[in-house]
Amino acid sequence: MSQVQLAVREALWALCAGDAMSMPVHWYYHVRHIQRDFGGWISGLRAPGSRHPSSILALSNPAGSGRTSALRGGPDVVGAVILHDKLSFWKTEGGAVHYHQGMVAGDNTLNVLCALRVALVLARSGLADLGGPAVRGAVLADYVEFLTTPHTHNDTYAESFHRSFFSDWQDSRPSSPDQVLEFAEQRCQRKLIGSSPDSQLDAIGCLPMVIPFVLLSASANEEQAVSAAVEFVRLTHPHPRVPRYVALYARALHATLNGASLQQQARDALRCPLLDAWDTCLPYSQQASRLAPEERLGVHQKAVETLGMACYTKGALSSLFYLAHEFHEDVGGGVLANTNCGGENCNRGAALGALLGASAAYSRGSLPQAWKDGLRHAQEVIPRILEARGSVAP
Repeated sequence: MSQVQLAVREALWALCAGDAMSMPVHWYYHVRHIQRDFGGWISGLRAPGSRHPSSILALSNPAGSGRTSALRGGPDVVGAVILHDKLSFWKTEGGAVHYHQGMVAGDNTLNVLCALRVALVLARSGLADLGGPAVRGAVLADYVEFLTTPHTHNDTYAESFHRSFFSDWQDSRPSSPDQVLEFAEQRCQRKLIGSSPDSQLDAIGCLPMVIPFVLLSASANEEQAVSAAVEFVRLTHPHPRVPRYVALYARALHATLNGASLQQQARDALRCPLLDAWDTCLPYSQQASRLAPEERLGVHQKAVETLGMACYTKGALSSLFYLAHEFHEDVGGGVLANTNCGGENCNRGAALGALLGASAAYSRGSLPQAWKDGLRHAQEVIPRILEARGSVAP
């Protein structure tokens, strides 16, 4: 196995670990609630509770993007088109239902399950260039089949981009690769014409499904890998700012997969005008460096709170690159720190995990084997991805 192949493999495992580790405390915006609900900081794969201390699931719009109070209209897609047996949890009196209730330790959330399926479709395509329309059509057709088929997963929540996509999809219901691609391209054009893009689409959840385009283009040139990711994300997240954020992340990931210093990639990303966050990060980094490793979590939590705990891409990406900078040689420590920083830690954790896993391959690091063994979906799918792509399964 080449060094790049090893980096791809470790990135896939860490992507899944970053998501699954955070799943039970996803959207915990008061980190003290993590300690309260789990008897201390998260240190391994755990199941979620049935209740969530700050859940607003009942306010989410089951008919499309955003919240019910702001954007309600049209028939529900939750329960009728996607998440077929979950609508009752969205409408529970009094709220507080956990977004991932019913899942078990080591389960991945819907976005990472989608990412694994994207990776499998790409791997089976056998194509070196993953930027063509036929590839995007195949991925989208599989995505439609997966989300619209009952009982393919057990997550309770689908974020706004899924609900928006299927709200528009449900009238014509295209299913073949060519049909779904045409629908998605026309939808993208319509969404970008308006003067008020959907702010819910400018979210860190844009990253998990595009990461496989970069991972499986690791041996291609950087522009080819970045273009493949950007062209796909336009179809799921038609928002004018999203492609620039995806390109920034994709360049850092591609470079790290090919042996570049993750610490330097993170620093460069934080310094770029798009994020302009290095000056904010530096005091936290310096403060943490003066403490023993076990004393640094509070500093990292404060940094993430300052940079952005929520889903919106700029803040979340800044927090992600801050953690990548601090944990560039410690994939396990980075995964746990991200989880215990709370907020939108699942999508942030998946994207951070891919970077940390890729970097670990060059420093002979790896996730703990016990974590890999506990990642139920990854155990099933990652060996199939690697086999289809011609890599050696772990």
